[in-house]
Amino acid sequence: MKPIKKIDIHAHTRPFKEIAPIHARGESFIYADELIEMYDKLNIEKGVLLPIVSPEYHVFPMTSSDCAYTAHKHPDRFLWFCNIDPRACGNRADANLTPTLEYYKSLGAKGVGEITSQLYFDDPFMDNLFYHCAACDMPVIIHISPKIGYCYGIVDDIGLPRLEKMLAKHKNLKVLGHSQTFWAEMGNDVTEENRKGYPKGKVTEGRIAELMRKYDNLYCDLSAGSGANALMRDEEYAVKFIAEFADRILYGCDICQVFNTFQYDFDEFLTRLRAEGKISEENYYKIVRGNAIKLLKLEGME
Repeated sequence: MKPIKKIDIHAHTRPFKEIAPIHARGESFIYADELIEMYDKLNIEKGVLLPIVSPEYHVFPMTSSDCAYTAHKHPDRFLWFCNIDPRACGNRADANLTPTLEYYKSLGAKGVGEITSQLYFDDPFMDNLFYHCAACDMPVIIHISPKIGYCYGIVDDIGLPRLEKMLAKHKNLKVLGHSQTFWAEMGNDVTEENRKGYPKGKVTEGRIAELMRKYDNLYCDLSAGSGANALMRDEEYAVKFIAEFADRILYGCDICQVFNTFQYDFDEFLTRLRAEGKISEENYYKIVRGNAIKLLKLEGME
């Protein structure tokens, strides 16, 4: 099989190794050159750098400027998203966020995210942010959390009813779902406990497939252990899920430290499914490259 250079839809780095902040768990966040080295092993051509600006995530934010700087320094390896906390620009739920988004877009930003604010999906502040992202034609990557006061991420209930409310209201907004709480909904066995982690076992179809069929503006971000687990926990269902939704599934890594290894196992999993003919050549290309090119309008990379 001919290797296909992949695009990582979900990447984070620090622009300056000498002053890279320490992660909450005590490790240093990955530096751009270290990530590029891992990309070479995974046959990844480009990664999409995602800033994280909400204080719930980290005492040291990853800014839009950080991501733009790194992408401009390594234009052959990185693209970038911008990010705005929904409480920015005066802490008003009717703040005009469009000028800021359009400014970042003029500099090359391809979307918005990773959005991690600890607010309910249908909070007026989130509603306002989604409205302006849609108005600026910028896709968003979201991190969903199970409850207020738990770590970071936009909060939704079991079954993702608040996400559905926003998908229905903002029909022109392209939303890429991500996190343990999102991917736990792959099956119908979601509990308050397992939606914080990585459910195991065979999958009986859950809310993700239902929402994907109902809303063509919902996409899937396969990054991190959560995305990998959602497919690898039940290969038979994964093959069916990919066959049906291949046009809106995007490959990602979400590598945060140099010792992360889940992305290698997941890459081997997808590669094997392709080699065994369980994923068609067309669908494999869409997932690891084609969908990102289409969604982010990357002319010349087809």
